Amino acid sequence: MRSRDTIISASWRRSLAAGVDPGARTAPFVYDTSDVTAARAAHPLRELLPLLHHTLLQIADEAAHIMVVTDADGNILWRDGHREVLRHGDRIGLADGFAWSESAVGTNGIGTALAAGAPTSVYADEHLVEALHGWSCVGAPIVDPDTGDVLGCVDISGIARSLPPATVALIGAAAQLAESHLALRMNENDERVRSRHAARSGVLVSCSGRVITGDRFRGERVSLPSEGDRLVLPDGRVGDVEFLGDSYLVNPRRGTVPRLSLTVLGGTPSAEYGGSRITLSLRHAEILTLLATHPRGLTAEQLSFLLYGDDGNPVTIRAEIHRLRAQLPGAVAAKPYRLVGEVTADLLAVRRALTTGDLDTVVARYQGPLLSRSESPAIRRERNELEARVRSEILGKGTATHLWSYAQTSGGHDDVAILERIMSVVPAEDHRHAAASVRLTHSF
Repeated sequence: MRSRDTIISASWRRSLAAGVDPGARTAPFVYDTSDVTAARAAHPLRELLPLLHHTLLQIADEAAHIMVVTDADGNILWRDGHREVLRHGDRIGLADGFAWSESAVGTNGIGTALAAGAPTSVYADEHLVEALHGWSCVGAPIVDPDTGDVLGCVDISGIARSLPPATVALIGAAAQLAESHLALRMNENDERVRSRHAARSGVLVSCSGRVITGDRFRGERVSLPSEGDRLVLPDGRVGDVEFLGDSYLVNPRRGTVPRLSLTVLGGTPSAEYGGSRITLSLRHAEILTLLATHPRGLTAEQLSFLLYGDDGNPVTIRAEIHRLRAQLPGAVAAKPYRLVGEVTADLLAVRRALTTGDLDTVVARYQGPLLSRSESPAIRRERNELEARVRSEILGKGTATHLWSYAQTSGGHDDVAILERIMSVVPAEDHRHAAASVRLTHSF
């Protein structure tokens, strides 16, 4: 889990990159009265307001705080609480119809909680905008268990240098309680759909893409067809789709998704899929590598953090996944993103071979560093660890053949320890001895 300091500093960088003015006096107004009324009526959190009021409002009022509920973009739809604090809120735009995303008003308990995807507190001068330094706030996103999408944020704000430590836990519990009520309604609806179509054979999938029948992968998500009548089930089977009005019925075909074979060690990254060899861009190769090494899947937020660190943007990842799916149709499932069907990769083969001590396979498949041009923090870690493991095993246990094969890679070509080891195990008349000697001479 990232520390608060890391979360706040990452939020400041995002906010400044978005052009937020630290000297701003108020949040921007985005909804007029009629727009707010329409947005409230259509918002799925509307039915949960009594629950949130019961959980938080009395505490907020007694502690001279206010409760705020926003949509997924951080726009305030509802607020209530201590009257004097509400009047102070009016002065900075902490009121219905105002935008509190990070890009609108910088680091704050609403926008930063939405960006971080977790309960987040922002106190006093941790706010980027100076006009907010007299405030402290704690927010938590509320996620729809049906779609996996963020619905909005619930927040407690007050005029204080800090809020009681229990406030973070309270806000988190309120968000979880709201999600539990949504999950209960979702499960009740699933049961009605299953009963309604009990006589139909096949796999039922909700309109949001959740598998709702069978024990094999119930609850997992699939990518609904944007066009056509096929989708890929979590086990890689392709199914014919029939829309039933309240769900989709999927009848699996006998065929499966083509095997995906990745080459990401040394040289230009590529994939073999459906009988074709595809040259991969560095970003697509990075995404596929991370998905191959995380078979249970990764969310857009997790992928973004692994690829870009704190400065990552999940929106960028979703766009790249969209383009990747066009190249490899059916290979990438969603929510979370994961590879389906049979997946092989030189990276995975080398990792398995190192575990079993199969150095023949290691030198056959290890053709160089993992995605050598990648600056992704996660890829760099994997690259360095793999290189160190390969070198150590070959240096300690490798035959002359293993040593010479490793010496042909970029990492081993001028490795003094490897070259000296080659010279010690091969005869002087062997060409490998002479080549190692020449390289050693040039390495000094």
